[in-house]
Amino acid sequence: MARIHGVKERRVAMARGNRTDRTANAVNAVNAVNAVNPAKASGAANSPSAASPTGADDPPVVLLLGPTAAGKTAAALEIARSLPSEIVSVDSALVYRGMDLGTAKPSAEQRTLVVHHLIDILDPTQSYSAARFASDARGLIAAIRGRGRMPLVVGGTMLYVRALTEGLHELPDADPALRARLDAQALELGWPAMHAMLSQHDPATAARIEPGDAQRIQRALELIELTGQPVSALFAARPRAADLGRVLTVALEPSDRSALHRRIDSRLQTMFAAGLVDEVRGLRARGDLNPALPSMRCVGYRQVWEHLDGRYDAATTVARAAAATRQLAKRQLTWLRSMPGRAVVDCLARDAPRQVTRIVEEQR
Repeated sequence: MARIHGVKERRVAMARGNRTDRTANAVNAVNAVNAVNPAKASGAANSPSAASPTGADDPPVVLLLGPTAAGKTAAALEIARSLPSEIVSVDSALVYRGMDLGTAKPSAEQRTLVVHHLIDILDPTQSYSAARFASDARGLIAAIRGRGRMPLVVGGTMLYVRALTEGLHELPDADPALRARLDAQALELGWPAMHAMLSQHDPATAARIEPGDAQRIQRALELIELTGQPVSALFAARPRAADLGRVLTVALEPSDRSALHRRIDSRLQTMFAAGLVDEVRGLRARGDLNPALPSMRCVGYRQVWEHLDGRYDAATTVARAAAATRQLAKRQLTWLRSMPGRAVVDCLARDAPRQVTRIVEEQR
């Protein structure tokens, strides 16, 4: 088994149970267009596990995807105003309660217009995964179809999208102790050095990861330690995908990358003005969170945490958050452009939400 610069060699069973208790998502009030039939909305119909076989007459699953700040929420709400729908969030940050400003979470008012799922389902101390998302989303899609509505899977966490549409490889769960040791090594050596270490053990995987992408570098090194195999070998076999029935993919993509960057910068300024620093300060004051948790690694939260540690002044923090958000958008667009068969709408167009809705109306 490979050893990662002094990290203790270990074997961990691949089939460990998820240690995070599943949390039911609260059902929001809905408007007349989306009013739930009380007989259908009770009990198992709202449970992610209430799956039913797909049928030819089922509404399509609409994947509404795009980079951060592309206007996905506005487009989803426009669809919901025209067609009976429910939204399944595909966003690894929106699952956390108490993290509202930095995640651009849909407002309470927006969430009264259409039912939203997989938002505010976890405490920030907990972790979520692509595998759990795929399981939850499949159950929700079946339940939404069972209510005669169209599932709108909306967001930008592309790994979750792949897990839902293409299936997942069997991989071990995260190991907190091993991750802590890797974090300690990175603190001493730096993540570029950890990336070089990964290159020695798995050049193919290292070539796909940026030297500063701490989360992906850590996970790759963790998998090598836990399995004794390069990550590229683990992913060589194609996983078996679930049958979702009809799927329509609509991508909100910018015709001008620099214009999207300006939108990102403007939105970040709004977040900071609205109190993002105070939001993170309140999370820190709980005493049970730390910067190694997945929740606190979210873009914006990580940079503000480091600001509150005294590492960066306010102006530098905003600039670092903007740079990290632009990098996130770049990765999201790379994923999107590798997806065949998607319908593309310019997210910078004034009528982008209406264009998306027309596509869905024509294809449903």
